[in-house]
Order: sequence, then C-alpha cells, then structure tokens
Amino acid sequence: MRFLRNIWYVAAWADEIAGDTLLPRTLLDERILFFRDTQGEIQAIADRCPHRFAPLHMGRHEGDTVRCGYHGLAFDGRGRCVHNPHGSGAIPRSAAVQCYPVTQRHGAIWIWMGDPVLADPDAIPDFHFNDPDRYIVAKRYLHVKANYMLETDNIMDLSHIQYLHPGTLGSDNVSTATIELLQDGDTIWSKRLVHAERLPDFLYKANGIAPGTIVDRWIDVRWDAPANMVLYVGAVPAGQDTGDRRGRPITHHFTPETQTTSHYWFANSYPESMGEAGVQVAQAHIDALNRPFADEDLPMLEAQQNMMGEADFWALKPILLPSDAPGIRARRVLARLIAAEESGAQVRKPASAAGC
Repeated sequence: MRFLRNIWYVAAWADEIAGDTLLPRTLLDERILFFRDTQGEIQAIADRCPHRFAPLHMGRHEGDTVRCGYHGLAFDGRGRCVHNPHGSGAIPRSAAVQCYPVTQRHGAIWIWMGDPVLADPDAIPDFHFNDPDRYIVAKRYLHVKANYMLETDNIMDLSHIQYLHPGTLGSDNVSTATIELLQDGDTIWSKRLVHAERLPDFLYKANGIAPGTIVDRWIDVRWDAPANMVLYVGAVPAGQDTGDRRGRPITHHFTPETQTTSHYWFANSYPESMGEAGVQVAQAHIDALNRPFADEDLPMLEAQQNMMGEADFWALKPILLPSDAPGIRARRVLARLIAAEESGAQVRKPASAAGC
C-alpha cells in the first residue's frame, strides 16, 4: 500500500511512554521503538539491532540509550551505536539504526515517517483541547484489524449511527439530517444537523439537557490528512439557535499499522474550570463512547476488511450514496497528496526543530 510519508502521524498518547518505558509499535509497516531520554524528550528509532536483528525493545533502557538484550550494543536517540562491550570496543561504521523526527503536542506523540528535513511541527493540525495542562481529557486506545481509511469513511459518514448504534449513539432520524460538505485547503468538514431528535440517555447528561427533551443535535467533523479528525458535538432543545455549533470536541486519530490493521486513539475534553466534576463527566463520557466504538464499530470494520481482503477499495466498485461525499472527498485529497509526494511535486517548508 502507498502511504503518505511527509506528514505527521500520531504514534501514541504522551503518557503511554513514561520513565523507562520502551514502547514498540508498528507504523506504516515499519517497526519502531519509542523511549524518553534523561531530559524527558521522546526518541524514536528502528526496533531492530543491525548486529543479529534482535528487537531492541527486548533490551534495556539505560539513560539516553537502549541496550540490545542479545549482545549488548547500545544505541542513542539518533540511532547511533555509542557502546560496543566486545573486544576493543571499536564500533563498526555501519552500526546504526534509522531514527525518526518525533514531537509531543496536544497530549500525543507525533512521528514523521518521510524526509526528516521537511518535518515542521507547526504543520501538526490543531488539537489544543487535548492538552492535559489546559483541559480535562479522557482518552482511550484501540487496535483495529482494518485499514485506516475505512475508519475515515466511518467517521465522515455518521448516518451509520442510526443502524449500527441504535441504542448507544443513534436515533430513528439521523439519516434524514441536514448535511453540509465544506473544504478549506486540504481540510474537509462534514457537518450534520439532526432535527427533532430524542437522544440516547447518556447523551442528555453529556449535553446538560433534561432527559426526554426533543433536541436538534449537530455532529460536525473536521478531517485533516492522513486521518486525524475532531467531532464538535452538541444539542439544544428543538428549534433553539445552535450558535456557532462548536460544542464539545471528540478526537479520533487513526494511523496505519499495516495494509489491513490500524491504531485508533480517541478522546474527549472538558474545560479545566469544571474541576473534579469535569473529571467525572469526562470519564463517564469516554466509558460510554468506548462501548459503541469497541463493541459495535470495531467488529463491523474488521468484518468489512475481512470481506475486502487485500483488494483495492476502488477496484471493488463500491456504490456511492449522498452521505458518502465527505469520506470520498477525504480519500481524493489523500490520494492527491500521495501522488504529489511520489512525483516529487510536494513542497513543504524545511524545518529543523523536530529532532533526530
């Protein structure tokens, strides 16, 4: 599969890598090892020792280095072998592994899998509401046995919640919502306003509305390549002004692991001013979301992937419905970016602040 490489991918939640943790993770079919140095800065290197190809994550984290658990070669965050415990201690010229630019932003670890000269952290899309120093954030991670673009389709076309999530997220009239598709550069917006709706019980509490109230609910999705989305969700009693429709942000980050598997990080956040009450609401909300995401979306997406096998999406000639428009637009933007990158036409501002 062709992956877009000169772009930032989420690799982990920031707190997945703490202290002496060695976190191995496969991203874009590459096995990578994440760790923090003595300054707490995140490092990412290839997870394979060049001596006898042992996985480095089976070794030890020692200060600013990782020592291979097989023969003891030590590698720093730039991928250089800095200690050979054998013989005279001379380090072979080729004793090095690939390193990757990484940075910590918006509560997540982001990795650049392409040309390191182009790794500009300012190109990371805005997810400031996931900063744990400024917001109350509750988050989860799922491993999905499905291609990451199926995940984009799933979030960009939320008409499915009427049928796949009838008791958790949906209602009887989601598919009749007013839908708006917008594009701002390479950012895609899918805006959905459901009229005169009765919500599932937990969503009344999340929206601070009395149970049983008939509401107008909006679910507005922002997509940025390769597959980073935020849903702004909210509701008001039916007929009232919806205002700017920003509401509460719910984050969805997807990163390909392989052609047919992906990593999925999701989160919600509330203002820090809510204090302990906000912590309880955020945790209750993410627990409630985990059920449909893990028990309803995930089995369906994995069943889709199983039926598709390794066939190309377009080669299967999918029929298209009006609600597919935002997801198809995102697929086309991504395909254009990949084609531009492969042709050498992609131009980005060189940067040197991303590390490695």
